[in-house]
Order: sequence, then structure tokens, then C-alpha cells
Amino acid sequence: MDSEPPALLRDAGIGSGPESGFTGLLDGVIGQTFGRPWGGFATRKSTKPSFPLNPRSAAFLAKHYPQTKPGQWNDWRWQLKHRVTSLDELERMLVLSDAEREALRPDLSMLPMAATPYYLSLVDARDAHDPLRRCVIPTMAEHHVLPCEQGDPLAEEHDSPVPGLVHRYPDRVLFLATDFCSTYCRYCTRSRRVGQGSGHGQDLAQGPGRWESALRYIARNSVVRDVLVSGGDPLTMTDHALEYLLQRLRAIPHVEIIRIGTKVPMVLPQRITTGLVQMLKRYHPLFISIHCTQAEELTPEASAACTRLADAGIPLGGQTVLLKGVNDSVPALTSLFQGLLRNRVRPYYLYQCDQVVGTSHFRTPATRGLEMIQGLRGHTSGYAVPHFVVDLPGGGGKTPLCPEYLQGRVGEDLVFRNFEGATFRVHDPEPFASRESGGGA
Repeated sequence: MDSEPPALLRDAGIGSGPESGFTGLLDGVIGQTFGRPWGGFATRKSTKPSFPLNPRSAAFLAKHYPQTKPGQWNDWRWQLKHRVTSLDELERMLVLSDAEREALRPDLSMLPMAATPYYLSLVDARDAHDPLRRCVIPTMAEHHVLPCEQGDPLAEEHDSPVPGLVHRYPDRVLFLATDFCSTYCRYCTRSRRVGQGSGHGQDLAQGPGRWESALRYIARNSVVRDVLVSGGDPLTMTDHALEYLLQRLRAIPHVEIIRIGTKVPMVLPQRITTGLVQMLKRYHPLFISIHCTQAEELTPEASAACTRLADAGIPLGGQTVLLKGVNDSVPALTSLFQGLLRNRVRPYYLYQCDQVVGTSHFRTPATRGLEMIQGLRGHTSGYAVPHFVVDLPGGGGKTPLCPEYLQGRVGEDLVFRNFEGATFRVHDPEPFASRESGGGA
């Protein structure tokens, strides 16, 4: 059980009894100071729920799980155990369109469908065009495949020296710790591999063995200073499994930075327990990149999860995929990015949707992304403007795209267009040497 102190704490004598570790030491110090024994820290359980229950989730819980108590609903294990994965389950909760119902046939499934009850409580039960609903419920549009689309568009398998590891950039690696997600996004770059295992718990049983070759590779390659742990979603693993991996990575002297890529705070915020956060704090410098899609994901529960992580000193970054009909408008992105900042999450990347098989209905022209950045720049805080990037097919890597603010040169002036479209000149003479026609030995 995750409530049991990890082995490294038990070995230190912390958490093994009321007089153990720091608590026992503090009790003794206070007793000596005041000349009488002290009763220790109060152990009364708070009656306040560990997470708020937003109104939509409360209504959804009462309607579809009337026998379930809020405390159970707020248990991340309950959410995983009750993931919705079938047509029959969905039809009890949503009014499905013909395209959704057809796509949910088991023989037609390309990427497994799964969503936590919590996340389904946020979608519109009657509107098949609801943005959040489109992100997790399949439609027949997924079966329209363009010639440019591939199962592995970023050529991650080509750049994988050992199973579960991608080494594309010189000083950093991508560590695919698990194939499991609590909720599957229909535009997933790794749809070729996620959800293909036996389910949650597989990584707890097989993790150490399946990770060993990747850990040995990192230990042998001293150039690797930055490890991004992703998957799947690594925060769906138990505290013990995740801590084992973090311990092993931290034991490698040249690994300076560990990052975790996750969507859990948005789709399973109940997973961000105090126990998990206390464990993560032991492995600084640790960064977390949170996959966010729409401002509607920023519920009181998601805000509480982000607050716990930020209060633990973990820098949080936001990663968003630009999706047609979901978030491809300046107002939608402004609301999302400003909301993330309020929750101490710095919007970092806005991705052009990758050319994954069956995702053309989500993909916008790249020029649309440039329009989004232009609509944000100057109209909101600079911290709320992410980098717009295209992850180049074939393993070319992330390449930023920016609107053209530099219009050209007139004489010794550079000509700029600002965020309002007005033109300005900046005196910028070329260096004297470059104006010389030549000469000199």
C-alpha cells in the first residue's frame, strides 16, 4: 500500500512508530526544554476532504455512482479501478452519436478508449462536438488516414538504443517508463504502444526488469545529464515503483535533472497525494511537464493538485497540443494559458499536432499556430505565451515557429511590425568592416 513509508524512510527510523525519527527527537527536545513530557504531534484526522469536489463531478457522482461516497471518488485507485473502457459503460453516461458508437466497436478500435470517471464528469453528455469529449471519445474520423501519417511519425524507434529509451538530443534522453495512462488522448503521439499491455499494475511487477537496460545505458553514457520520464503516464505508477526509478536515476552521478511528463493533474488529480508529493521532494532538481488542453480542465481538483506540486518546490511547465475545433482560437488559448499561470504552471510548448495515423481531423495548418502566437503576444503576459513548435517527422526534433516581426532593412534601419501591426524602425547600422569592399593583407 502507498501509505506504508518507503524502505529508505523505514531504514532511517522515520514513520515506524510514534517515538521514531524526527518526531521522537523533537519530543525529547521539547520535554527537556519545558521539564515535562510532550504528547507529540496531534494525530486527529481532518474532516475536511483531501480534494474539493467540483459541482459537475458532484452531480455526475450522484447520478451514475449513487452508492459511492465522495471519499471513494477522491481515491485515485478507485478512479483507476472504475475507468470507463467500453461502449456499454459510455452509453449509460453519454448520448453517443452514430460516429462515436460505430468507432467504439471492439473490432474497429485502433487506440484503446479509456477515461477516468472524474474526466468524463467534465464533458458534455449530450454534445458530441464538446471539445473535451472529442479528446477522449473515438469517432470514425480516426479511420481516415492520410499518406503522410505514420504509426511512429517522430521515428522514436529509430532513435531507441535499448528498449524503452529514446536518445535523440545529445545530452538528454526520453525514458518510457510505462505504457499505461489513466485516460487516453485520441491524438496521442505514442498510440502505437500505449494501452497495449495487460493493464495497470503491469509496470509494478515488470518495471525494474524492463527498466534495467535503459538504466545501464544512461549510466554508461556520461553525456546524458537530463532524463525525461514519460510513457504512458509515469504518475499512474505506485509511489514505490516511481520512487525506485527516481532513486536509480539519482544514483547516476552525471544525471543532473529529472523531468516527468504527465497529464495526471488534469485527468486524475486525486493521484497527487501528500505522500506522493513528499516522495517527489526528495529528488530535486525535479521538473514536471503537465499536458493541458482546455481551460475547462482547470477545476478546483486540478488546481489543488498543481498547488501541492508547486508548494513542494517543483517547477511546473505546461504542454498543449493545438487541436482543430478544440482549442484553436485565441480566446480559448488565452483562457487556458492565463489559468495555468494562476496555478503556477508556466505554459512552455504549444505543439503542432503530430502526423500520427488517424489524426488529420485534429490537425490545423501550421499557419494557424502562428496566428495563435501572434494573437497572444503583446495581448497577455509574456509568461502566458508558449513556444510554438513542430516536432519534425522522421526524428528531426522540435523546431520553433515564430511570427515574422522583422520585416526587413531600409538603409541603416531595421523595419519591424509590432503586436498591433504598426511599423517601426530601429537604427541598426551594419558593422564598419562589413561595408568595406575588401583590402588588407
